[in-house]
Amino acid sequence: MNFIQIRYHGVQKERLSIYHLEFHPEMIRTLSELGIIEISDDCITPEQLKRIYKLLRLKNCLGVNLPGAAIILDLLDRIEELQEEIERLKRAR
Repeated sequence: MNFIQIRYHGVQKERLSIYHLEFHPEMIRTLSELGIIEISDDCITPEQLKRIYKLLRLKNCLGVNLPGAAIILDLLDRIEELQEEIERLKRAR
């Protein structure tokens, strides 16, 4: 099994130009057209960049196809939201 090591360094800017990333801008636009990430004025947020890395990891390491990886990403986002809600409710008690 091959593993991909992904390094994500904190980015000071809130928005990143799709032309200055390690991915081809057309690939990023395609992901946007499929509703996987959001692009605004040819820029993405660091959160969207992390979403691309997760997508590629699912695709390359686990062999998940693009539509499947998109669904998994949405489910992981929902799980994270629910975990945060649980923690918030615990603190409110």
